[in-house]
Amino acid sequence: MDFDVIVIGGGPVGENVAWRTAAGGLSTAMIEKELVGGECSYWACMPSKALLRPGHALAAAQRVQGVNAGSLDPAAVLARRTSFTSNWDDSGQVKWAESENIHVIRGDGEVTGEREVTVGGEVHRARQAVVVCTGSVPKMPPLEGIADTPVWTSREATSAREVPDSLVVLGGGVVGVEMAQAWARLGSKVTLVVSGDRPLPRMEEFVGPLVVEGLQEDGVEVLLNARASAIAPGALTLQDGRVVKGSEILVATGRVPATKDRKPLTIDDSGLVSGVDGRWLYAAGDVTGRALLTHQGKYQGRAVGTAILERSRGFEPKQWSAGQAWADHVAVPQVVFTDPEVAFVGHTAEEARAAGREIKVVDLDIAVAGSSLHADGYRGKTRMVVDERTRTLVGVTFVGQDVAELLHSATVAIVGEVTVDRLWHAVPSYPTISEVWLRMLEAYGL
Repeated sequence: MDFDVIVIGGGPVGENVAWRTAAGGLSTAMIEKELVGGECSYWACMPSKALLRPGHALAAAQRVQGVNAGSLDPAAVLARRTSFTSNWDDSGQVKWAESENIHVIRGDGEVTGEREVTVGGEVHRARQAVVVCTGSVPKMPPLEGIADTPVWTSREATSAREVPDSLVVLGGGVVGVEMAQAWARLGSKVTLVVSGDRPLPRMEEFVGPLVVEGLQEDGVEVLLNARASAIAPGALTLQDGRVVKGSEILVATGRVPATKDRKPLTIDDSGLVSGVDGRWLYAAGDVTGRALLTHQGKYQGRAVGTAILERSRGFEPKQWSAGQAWADHVAVPQVVFTDPEVAFVGHTAEEARAAGREIKVVDLDIAVAGSSLHADGYRGKTRMVVDERTRTLVGVTFVGQDVAELLHSATVAIVGEVTVDRLWHAVPSYPTISEVWLRMLEAYGL
């Protein structure tokens, strides 16, 4: 069959591309080999946050004097999690796609020629564009015994039907810390094995230790500077000879693009894949290696869909237009849904210095009227990184209970290149945690 646009991958990124091009009048097919809605809907963002939220709500209630907080019901938590995945049934997502004039094709799509995609022996051709949105897959470490050992990946960690008696988590990234806390709060005895001196090493240096404190308060045993050397059913051997045991072992050591060679597809800001003649092959999302985050992939997908539409009408997407994924370079927001939460956007102080920027760093405890009302004994920290030449923000980090909702204001400030002088006139409501913005500006000075 021929279409104007063929999208390979029916996750949230592919859905955004397909929705944009179909809404613009281009005939669009979307190919999916598993469940329409992809990793985020069934094995990542939604089920993981559904597992985390009840524990966060209980902990928040326990931090307010006068609230008689109870306990978690693991079976009910798991049932609620399953409701968010529609019990791993994608019929609702398929119905949505069809209602938006997106033709859904089941199977494993492969680019087999110029503007040509083959699915199960059937060849489909695209008049305008082929878009690769195949996402990423777990990266397995080169451990002795890994090929013969059944392990959890993020999929098993978010879809398990029962709480394991004990769980070993290998990896101090986002999946590692989030799942360690989720299962610990549901009653599992959890050990987190981190190869470096702190989890979340790509974030500001104070983030990891604060997250470790939160994990330890929930009973998680955190092993730092602990490198694994071998794995066997129920046992992880460290390089120093220690053996860490658990009824399940979650390997959370990162993800790689879902391409044949596991290498990313290099793209420009409109999503065109480098090195391909004819301006017909695009990519978006994790497969590009730019920012392995669902919201950022959806943003790229919207940009790609817009760029395809504009080019089909004889226009070239311009800088700052909706057909250019400019934010990938300067304003990528991310939330780690641990307790305390971590909310970060832009560049760390170290990254800014390495890029040659002249910066000023403002570090503060989150200690305002709003935070004291929000939770008794509220603990949190924030950092603002300011480019001294332009007097604009280039990075902001918040750590603390419920700080995720503070992040978009920081993202808007960075994207809008708002100066610290102008930010003085963005008055935070009292008494909210947002008042920390005023305290940061006071610490920065004029």
